[in-house]
Amino acid sequence: MKRSVKRPIPILMYHQVDSPPPSGTPMRGLVVSPPSFARQMAILRGLGFGGVSMRDLEPWLRGERDDRVVAITFDDGYLNNLQHALPVLVKNGFTATCYAVSNAFGGWNQWDAQKGVPRKALMDQSEFKQWIDAGMDVGAHTRNHRDLMLLDGASAMDEIAGSKHELEAALGSPVRHFCYPYGHFNDAHRLMVEQAGFLSATTVRRGRVLPGDDPFALPRVLVAQATHWAHFIAKLTTAYEDRHR
Repeated sequence: MKRSVKRPIPILMYHQVDSPPPSGTPMRGLVVSPPSFARQMAILRGLGFGGVSMRDLEPWLRGERDDRVVAITFDDGYLNNLQHALPVLVKNGFTATCYAVSNAFGGWNQWDAQKGVPRKALMDQSEFKQWIDAGMDVGAHTRNHRDLMLLDGASAMDEIAGSKHELEAALGSPVRHFCYPYGHFNDAHRLMVEQAGFLSATTVRRGRVLPGDDPFALPRVLVAQATHWAHFIAKLTTAYEDRHR
């Protein structure tokens, strides 16, 4: 992807779409309620935005298209994405990317256990195939959701490249886009992602994608449990997020 985007592109970052747990629960803010998600997707459509997966965003990243678009991503591969987000995406004619942990099919969010985050089911192989069959995309989120900054080079490359190979073998579908666990990475990891054959990598850095941005260090726009509809619109249509890059 040698050419860059022509206008700012928000890449929305979601995790779970489910009923939020009680107040005080760790990382409660990353659980967006199904009614809120449905409202947000309706706002996108009402504002004239297309909602696309990272796969479908590729022409914009190459600078070949310039119409209004928002990319939609989900980290980790929660089953509630299939249950609650997928019907809304299909209803609105949108696609989205779910970043999957290749060694966690049918498991749960073990990486959050020490933080006190409630245990939540992840999609299994057949459920990911349902996601793909509905027109959605699967990206890679490493093999075991390990913090790359805590690994030696060989282990980091195994997590990155191994996730691509395992997901493609299990799902029979190309896996072209990557997401850094916890958003933690350095220049060496960025190069590993490129060498592994991915076309992009997303981070947790705030901001919309701007002309000249590195496709292997793309910022995103977090949508949280408390994101009000007016705040949501500001994140999409103004430089609000860009000021926090």
